[in-house]
Amino acid sequence: MTDNENKPVLIVGGGIGGMASALALARIGMSSCVLEQASQFGEIGAGIQLGPNVFRMFDRLGVRERIDENAVQVEKLIMKDSLSAKTITEVPLKGAFAERFGNPYAVSHRADVHDALLQACVASPLVTLSHSQKVASIEDTGEAVVAETEAGETYIGRAMIGADGLWSRVRSHLFSDGAPRVSGHVAYRAVLPYDEFPEALRWNAATLWAGPRNHLVHYPLRRSELFNIVAVFHDDAYVEGWNEPGDRDALMRRFDGVGPQPMSILEKVKSWRMWVLCDREPTDVWSKGRITLLGDAAHPMLQYFAQGACMAVEDAVCLADKVEENEKDFAAAFKAYEKERYLRTGRVQLMARFLGDIYHAEGVARELRNQALSQRTPQQSHDGLAWLYGGP
Repeated sequence: MTDNENKPVLIVGGGIGGMASALALARIGMSSCVLEQASQFGEIGAGIQLGPNVFRMFDRLGVRERIDENAVQVEKLIMKDSLSAKTITEVPLKGAFAERFGNPYAVSHRADVHDALLQACVASPLVTLSHSQKVASIEDTGEAVVAETEAGETYIGRAMIGADGLWSRVRSHLFSDGAPRVSGHVAYRAVLPYDEFPEALRWNAATLWAGPRNHLVHYPLRRSELFNIVAVFHDDAYVEGWNEPGDRDALMRRFDGVGPQPMSILEKVKSWRMWVLCDREPTDVWSKGRITLLGDAAHPMLQYFAQGACMAVEDAVCLADKVEENEKDFAAAFKAYEKERYLRTGRVQLMARFLGDIYHAEGVARELRNQALSQRTPQQSHDGLAWLYGGP
């Protein structure tokens, strides 16, 4: 074994994608070192939706049981018109859906999903976790990858995975392709204790209220102890990061005119956190030499398909598979990985944009949306999701 083969794979970013990458590599016997810029490993945010496709990945990573402990298996997806309160469409998630796709549709707290992956990494002797290490410079020597951090540390790895999100330092090093595309939409998030959420709306469902240039989502979390709430509206704001204080008055103005049911939820929330929704154009090149990208660093997507974290976990499992198949030839493995993944992730990116237009339709477009979607049968809804939930 050469000295280089003793070195770990460097993973930049300790979020869900980074943890999944470390765990996937460990399961093929490969060591990694995760570099996280924050002072501790954790996950910012609240709710996350988990489609059947990601449960197959949780099985592969050996964390399914821990995920199931805190996840809520919702009974349906509901889309309602926020002006009329009429149900536009419902997608049942029990029975035929679960049988067809082999796994449930669930919602969970992001911190719970992250913790399941983190604890599995902590238990693995092949994973090293280093916090407070913001990467300042990167060099691919051809034989190894060297990362210098702002804390003055030097890390040398046999390869590098950039799992450092939308504003990826690793992506900037590889491609210098500028800032992400600002969508013109802003998301506000909050959680409420179960007994503070409006009693009439405590459904075991992921519910979306579609309004003109806005929408509201809610669903239960943590064994239904909490309700997650996300409100999205059109705005020109731009702030890096996704944990800034939200302006409650601005949000209420943007939802002025919606019906009493969605408004009753918004009125309950006194404090919001916000982030600006951004993405990038899909691309089929995520790698150079011994360095590749994963998750939002590779293919950032708007949240409307609720697949960002799911795609990152799929990436992690696929990437480890390609490293194993290519006998640890990282340059070849990374090219095989992006070739297998880019059309699937690109489709989610573009479909998420389209869904944003559908959710925020107004005027005649709103009426046509309601008419078209109300005619869909459960079977047709399941057929429309088969490309996503049936694979990879």
